[in-house]
Amino acid sequence: MSTRRHFMSQSAAAASAMAFPLVGGAQAKTVKVGVLHPVTGALAYSGQQCREGAMMAIEDINKAGGIKSLGGAKIEPLLGDAQSQPQAGAAEVEKMNEAGVSAVVGAFASAICLATTQAAAKYNLPHIVDVGVADQIVERGLKNTFRFGPGYKKCAETAVANLHVLNTSAGKPAKTVMIIHEESLFGSGTAALLARELPGYGYEVKETVKHANPTRDFNNIVLRMKAINPDIVIPANYYNEYALLVRTMQQQKVTPKAIYSVLGGAASSYKFVKEFPDAANGIIDCNHWFNPKDKRAQDLKKRVEAKGLFFSYELFMTYTSMWLLADALERAKSMDRAALIDALEKSTFADHIMPYGATKFVNGQNQGAQPLMTQVLNKDIKVIIPRDYREADPLFPLKA
Repeated sequence: MSTRRHFMSQSAAAASAMAFPLVGGAQAKTVKVGVLHPVTGALAYSGQQCREGAMMAIEDINKAGGIKSLGGAKIEPLLGDAQSQPQAGAAEVEKMNEAGVSAVVGAFASAICLATTQAAAKYNLPHIVDVGVADQIVERGLKNTFRFGPGYKKCAETAVANLHVLNTSAGKPAKTVMIIHEESLFGSGTAALLARELPGYGYEVKETVKHANPTRDFNNIVLRMKAINPDIVIPANYYNEYALLVRTMQQQKVTPKAIYSVLGGAASSYKFVKEFPDAANGIIDCNHWFNPKDKRAQDLKKRVEAKGLFFSYELFMTYTSMWLLADALERAKSMDRAALIDALEKSTFADHIMPYGATKFVNGQNQGAQPLMTQVLNKDIKVIIPRDYREADPLFPLKA
């Protein structure tokens, strides 16, 4: 496959398209790909961001000449709406299978991905998971399922280990933790992992609070937080609930030594930082994040912002997942599902903007995937850990 740098240059793209004429002088076939996300319902913002990332990647791939090993075949997206419900996501997979897609990319939330990957497995339909972090998604032996990003076990372990480094370096001011999580597979699973890991590092988990999804009022939970007075608050929830929780903490003047998120829905969000800079200030997060030192990532960020959008993890995770699929199509030299699964299993995709290195799948999980630690500093989001990607020194603990 040509480099993405090549693909992302429109002038180079035009030259590339001319260099790979269509087979037999006829219009090349298209590769139908299911683009499946929750673009309505409670998760609509994240789903729309994912869809935008997929569509930008497809645009770039097609402008660069399509899949060259297939005579320049263009990717044709078939858009699906999971309506923020697993069963709706599974129903969309049925439609996509009937429509003859070669693969599905999606479907953001863990609970939805659990359903859509299972539905796709019935038809040996390759399914690339763009965001869903529950490890159950890749632990069921499904040969059709591939996840480029890290799962929540790796994120939770990384977050706790780094918290201990920060706390120890600061003289161990933090000893107690309160976990606030949403009720679905993502939040409950993350909270369980944290509750298991934290005591091993000497932290007392004072309380773990589950809330409904959606929740429109966090006053009682924050009142409980005031009563417990934990040193560290760890939220694990989606954007709307995360933003409301932190804003309620600000309104009730709850100021822990750190808001330390694991896959925090609004923690590493330029949208939240712009809309509520004071509430977001100082938040630390362990999450999906791009390589900030890769110029291609910065260029993509500028393109996204020029469209009036935020460069969120949903967008760049799905963008990159679509490129992973394009790379597999290129090497498979076929739209056949079995050939595509074989190509994904052998993937060494390295031409991407994530801090991962070359892809290596084991049971559908990319072994090189890793989260980065970010912190909101001076109304911007900066990488603080690991040092290879560091943009700013961490601020811990926060001043009361």
